[in-house]
Amino acid sequence: MFDSLIAELAEKGIVRFFVRARPGAQRTEATEKMDDESIKISVAAPPEGGKANAALIKFLAKEFTVPAANVKIVSGKTARMKLVQIRLLGL
Repeated sequence: MFDSLIAELAEKGIVRFFVRARPGAQRTEATEKMDDESIKISVAAPPEGGKANAALIKFLAKEFTVPAANVKIVSGKTARMKLVQIRLLGL
């Protein structure tokens, strides 16, 4: 599901995309690409105290093989729709 974004990250060193987060799921996983190009991700953490955001960042860091510090929620920290930015090391 992330193949084109991973390729863009490798080429440009940075990628931004929208995520529709669904906190409180049984497991954390990307479930579908929506018509508006956002990616729906179920997060196995409650939307309390930033736990779901932290789980989302950890999941995306693993998927893109970057440190969690390179994954940033640019906007939408308290909303289900979030703009996420991922950078390669050294940028």
